[in-house]
Amino acid sequence: MPQPHIPTVVLAPMAGGPSTVELAAAVSDAGGLGYLASGYLRAAAMSDRIEELRALTARPFGVNLFLVARTPVDASALDAYVASLERDAQLVGAEVGEARFDDDDLAAKVEVLLRAPVAVVSFAFGCPAAETVRALQAVGTQVWVTVTSVEEAEVAAATGCDALVAQGAEAGGHRSSFTDDGGEGALGVLALVRAVVAAVDLPVVAAGGVATAGDVGAALEAGAVAVQCGTAFLRTDECGAHPVHRAAVASNAPTDWTRAFSGRTARGIVNAFMRDHPDAPVAYPQVHHATAPIRAAARAAGDGDRVNLWAGTRHELAQPGPAADVVRALGGH
Repeated sequence: MPQPHIPTVVLAPMAGGPSTVELAAAVSDAGGLGYLASGYLRAAAMSDRIEELRALTARPFGVNLFLVARTPVDASALDAYVASLERDAQLVGAEVGEARFDDDDLAAKVEVLLRAPVAVVSFAFGCPAAETVRALQAVGTQVWVTVTSVEEAEVAAATGCDALVAQGAEAGGHRSSFTDDGGEGALGVLALVRAVVAAVDLPVVAAGGVATAGDVGAALEAGAVAVQCGTAFLRTDECGAHPVHRAAVASNAPTDWTRAFSGRTARGIVNAFMRDHPDAPVAYPQVHHATAPIRAAARAAGDGDRVNLWAGTRHELAQPGPAADVVRALGGH
């Protein structure tokens, strides 16, 4: 498989609904790099979506994987948090889910991607083993690792990966730090890009708060070779974001970090659920599974106060319309 150059505009993988094969295909066909988020999918479902995407575009695209490690969890804090969700569940006519651990079917997904290679595989929440990096590269796949600090960038570079995604504090959705630090000491995207470029000799893709062509120019001037954008695509025709999510993105409501929905630090538009649950424990994906039925019922009811409204700090600049228009507006093609 030929190694693709890195286009200026890379679609952020937005797991849990917004990421669709149609959106990934539209971004790739417009000259960007489309991305399929595999988070929360079983390996077989990911494989099916990859085949659907191949049928929609002949252009290169990427697939993102979650690296979910089993870490110690404060069981009493988790139990107390799950109990606190009962009121929310009752309000939307749902049951609280089981606060269970799983590794997001990682090994099986890697096997799929070794059998049916794609142009790029990126990792979030951690650093893959060097053997995994080499195996993917051996079938012609570029391996990218998402990092939030210079220290993480140096660890990732030591595996022999091909590029780094530098995720700044402005980014919407889950913070991709190797350990959940709650965002303490988080750098903005431009400062992070400059620091990583100075420390590591790898291509760097800037992620976080990139909403305009001016932002793209600033990221490239800071040393990035490309930008990764998610929030900018949340209102596009091809995106799978729920109507209540789209409406919130179009507003000027503030964003903040929260663990309330998943047990892992993520940036979303502030709503009642975030305000009501300021002290969620570090417990991912246990909290994610506990709140999943509540969020599903809230979406079905059009209740924007009990769903995760992941978005970056400048979400109000996102525009409706075809995804290709966003790629062009950002300076992709």
